[in-house]
Amino acid sequence: MRTALFAGVAFALATSAFAQAPARRAASSGSEDIEFVLDAAKGGMAEVELGKLAAERAQNAEVKKFAERMVTDHSKAGDELKSLAQSKGIRLPEEIEAKDRALLTRLSKLNGAAFDRAYMQAMVSDHVKDVNEFKKEANSGRDPQVKSFASNTLPTLEEHLQHARQARQAATTTAAN
Repeated sequence: MRTALFAGVAFALATSAFAQAPARRAASSGSEDIEFVLDAAKGGMAEVELGKLAAERAQNAEVKKFAERMVTDHSKAGDELKSLAQSKGIRLPEEIEAKDRALLTRLSKLNGAAFDRAYMQAMVSDHVKDVNEFKKEANSGRDPQVKSFASNTLPTLEEHLQHARQARQAATTTAAN
Protein backbone atom coordinates (compact mmCIF):
# COMPACT_ATOMS: atom_id res chain seq x y z
CA MET A 1 0.00 0.00 0.00
CA ARG A 2 2.79 2.40 0.93
CA THR A 3 4.63 1.64 -2.28
CA ALA A 4 1.51 2.30 -4.35
CA LEU A 5 0.88 5.57 -2.50
CA PHE A 6 4.50 6.66 -2.98
CA ALA A 7 4.39 5.72 -6.66
CA GLY A 8 1.15 7.67 -7.09
CA VAL A 9 2.60 10.78 -5.46
CA ALA A 10 5.80 10.49 -7.50
CA PHE A 11 3.77 10.09 -10.69
CA ALA A 12 1.60 13.12 -9.83
CA LEU A 13 4.67 15.25 -9.17
CA ALA A 14 6.37 14.08 -12.33
CA THR A 15 3.35 14.76 -14.53
CA SER A 16 2.86 18.17 -12.90
CA ALA A 17 6.47 19.09 -13.58
CA PHE A 18 6.20 17.75 -17.14
CA ALA A 19 3.02 19.77 -17.78
CA GLN A 20 4.78 22.94 -16.69
CA ALA A 21 8.00 22.21 -18.56
CA PRO A 22 6.99 23.76 -21.92
CA ALA A 23 6.31 27.12 -20.29
CA ARG A 24 9.64 26.96 -18.49
CA ARG A 25 11.51 26.01 -21.63
CA ALA A 26 9.60 28.51 -23.75
CA ALA A 27 11.69 31.54 -22.93
CA SER A 28 15.43 31.59 -23.25
CA SER A 29 15.42 32.81 -19.69
CA GLY A 30 14.58 31.67 -16.23
CA SER A 31 11.22 31.34 -14.59
CA GLU A 32 11.50 34.94 -13.29
CA ASP A 33 11.04 36.25 -16.83
CA ILE A 34 8.04 34.00 -17.41
CA GLU A 35 6.51 35.05 -14.09
CA PHE A 36 7.05 38.69 -15.05
CA VAL A 37 5.23 38.16 -18.37
CA LEU A 38 2.32 36.41 -16.64
CA ASP A 39 2.08 39.04 -13.90
CA ALA A 40 2.29 41.90 -16.40
CA ALA A 41 -0.49 40.33 -18.47
CA LYS A 42 -2.76 39.86 -15.45
CA GLY A 43 -2.06 43.37 -14.19
CA GLY A 44 -2.62 44.92 -17.60
CA MET A 45 -5.96 43.17 -18.04
CA ALA A 46 -7.04 44.43 -14.62
CA GLU A 47 -6.01 48.00 -15.49
CA VAL A 48 -8.15 47.87 -18.64
CA GLU A 49 -11.21 46.50 -16.82
CA LEU A 50 -10.86 48.96 -13.94
CA GLY A 51 -10.26 51.79 -16.40
CA LYS A 52 -13.45 50.96 -18.30
CA LEU A 53 -15.42 51.04 -15.06
CA ALA A 54 -13.82 54.33 -14.02
CA ALA A 55 -14.42 55.92 -17.41
CA GLU A 56 -18.14 55.28 -16.84
CA ARG A 57 -18.35 56.08 -13.13
CA ALA A 58 -15.78 58.76 -12.40
CA GLN A 59 -17.15 62.11 -11.35
CA ASN A 60 -13.90 64.08 -11.50
CA ALA A 61 -12.71 65.01 -15.01
CA GLU A 62 -9.07 64.27 -14.12
CA VAL A 63 -9.99 60.79 -12.86
CA LYS A 64 -12.04 60.13 -16.01
CA LYS A 65 -9.12 61.26 -18.20
CA PHE A 66 -6.75 58.98 -16.27
CA ALA A 67 -9.15 56.02 -16.65
CA GLU A 68 -9.39 56.51 -20.40
CA ARG A 69 -5.62 56.56 -20.65
CA MET A 70 -5.42 53.30 -18.67
CA VAL A 71 -7.69 51.59 -21.18
CA THR A 72 -5.73 52.91 -24.17
CA ASP A 73 -2.18 52.38 -22.88
CA HIS A 74 -2.72 49.04 -21.16
CA SER A 75 -4.63 47.65 -24.15
CA LYS A 76 -1.69 48.58 -26.39
CA ALA A 77 0.87 47.10 -23.97
CA GLY A 78 -1.30 44.00 -23.65
CA ASP A 79 -1.23 43.48 -27.41
CA GLU A 80 2.56 43.81 -27.42
CA LEU A 81 2.83 41.38 -24.53
CA LYS A 82 0.54 38.86 -26.28
CA SER A 83 2.78 38.93 -29.31
CA LEU A 84 5.90 38.50 -27.17
CA ALA A 85 4.35 35.67 -25.16
CA GLN A 86 3.21 33.91 -28.31
CA SER A 87 6.73 34.04 -29.75
CA LYS A 88 8.01 32.46 -26.51
CA GLY A 89 5.31 29.82 -26.27
CA ILE A 90 3.92 31.32 -23.06
CA ARG A 91 0.17 30.95 -22.59
CA LEU A 92 -1.24 34.09 -21.01
CA PRO A 93 -4.15 34.09 -18.58
CA GLU A 94 -7.53 35.00 -20.02
CA GLU A 95 -9.13 36.47 -16.90
CA ILE A 96 -8.13 38.90 -14.21
CA GLU A 97 -7.08 37.59 -10.82
CA ALA A 98 -9.52 37.15 -7.94
CA LYS A 99 -8.05 40.11 -6.03
CA ASP A 100 -8.59 42.37 -9.02
CA ARG A 101 -12.11 40.98 -9.54
CA ALA A 102 -12.82 41.77 -5.86
CA LEU A 103 -11.56 45.35 -6.34
CA LEU A 104 -13.73 45.71 -9.44
CA THR A 105 -16.75 44.48 -7.47
CA ARG A 106 -16.02 46.80 -4.54
CA LEU A 107 -15.55 49.81 -6.82
CA SER A 108 -18.70 49.03 -8.79
CA LYS A 109 -20.70 49.61 -5.59
CA LEU A 110 -19.33 53.14 -5.19
CA ASN A 111 -20.39 56.37 -6.85
CA GLY A 112 -19.21 59.95 -7.17
CA ALA A 113 -16.35 61.24 -5.06
CA ALA A 114 -16.14 58.00 -3.05
CA PHE A 115 -15.56 56.07 -6.28
CA ASP A 116 -12.95 58.57 -7.48
CA ARG A 117 -10.98 58.42 -4.22
CA ALA A 118 -11.04 54.61 -3.98
CA TYR A 119 -10.14 54.09 -7.65
CA MET A 120 -7.28 56.56 -7.57
CA GLN A 121 -5.88 55.17 -4.32
CA ALA A 122 -5.87 51.70 -5.91
CA MET A 123 -4.20 53.09 -9.05
CA VAL A 124 -1.42 54.83 -7.13
CA SER A 125 -0.70 51.68 -5.09
CA ASP A 126 -0.82 49.47 -8.17
CA HIS A 127 1.46 51.70 -10.25
CA VAL A 128 4.06 51.98 -7.47
CA LYS A 129 4.22 48.17 -7.51
CA ASP A 130 4.24 48.02 -11.33
CA VAL A 131 7.05 50.56 -11.69
CA ASN A 132 9.18 48.57 -9.23
CA GLU A 133 8.53 45.26 -11.01
CA PHE A 134 9.23 46.71 -14.46
CA LYS A 135 12.45 48.35 -13.20
CA LYS A 136 13.58 45.04 -11.75
CA GLU A 137 12.90 43.20 -15.02
CA ALA A 138 14.49 45.96 -17.11
CA ASN A 139 17.64 45.83 -14.99
CA SER A 140 18.02 42.14 -14.23
CA GLY A 141 15.85 40.16 -16.63
CA ARG A 142 17.58 37.37 -18.51
CA ASP A 143 15.48 37.20 -21.68
CA PRO A 144 16.49 40.09 -23.98
CA GLN A 145 13.01 40.49 -25.50
CA VAL A 146 11.21 40.46 -22.15
CA LYS A 147 13.80 42.83 -20.74
CA SER A 148 13.28 45.15 -23.72
CA PHE A 149 9.50 45.08 -23.26
CA ALA A 150 9.95 46.07 -19.61
CA SER A 151 12.43 48.85 -20.50
CA ASN A 152 10.21 50.25 -23.25
CA THR A 153 7.04 50.13 -21.13
CA LEU A 154 8.60 51.55 -17.96
CA PRO A 155 8.49 55.26 -18.97
CA THR A 156 4.75 54.98 -19.67
CA LEU A 157 4.16 53.36 -16.28
CA GLU A 158 6.15 56.11 -14.60
CA GLU A 159 3.94 58.66 -16.36
CA HIS A 160 0.88 56.71 -15.17
CA LEU A 161 2.14 56.87 -11.60
CA GLN A 162 2.68 60.61 -11.80
CA HIS A 163 -0.74 61.13 -13.41
CA ALA A 164 -2.36 58.82 -10.83
CA ARG A 165 -0.93 60.88 -7.99
CA GLN A 166 -2.22 64.09 -9.60
CA ALA A 167 -5.66 62.61 -10.23
CA ARG A 168 -5.79 61.27 -6.65
CA GLN A 169 -5.02 64.76 -5.40
CA ALA A 170 -7.69 66.24 -7.65
CA ALA A 171 -10.23 63.66 -6.46
CA THR A 172 -9.38 64.35 -2.83
CA THR A 173 -9.58 68.12 -3.32
CA THR A 174 -12.93 67.87 -5.13
CA ALA A 175 -14.34 65.64 -2.39
CA ALA A 176 -13.22 68.09 0.31
CA ASN A 177 -15.01 71.04 -1.35
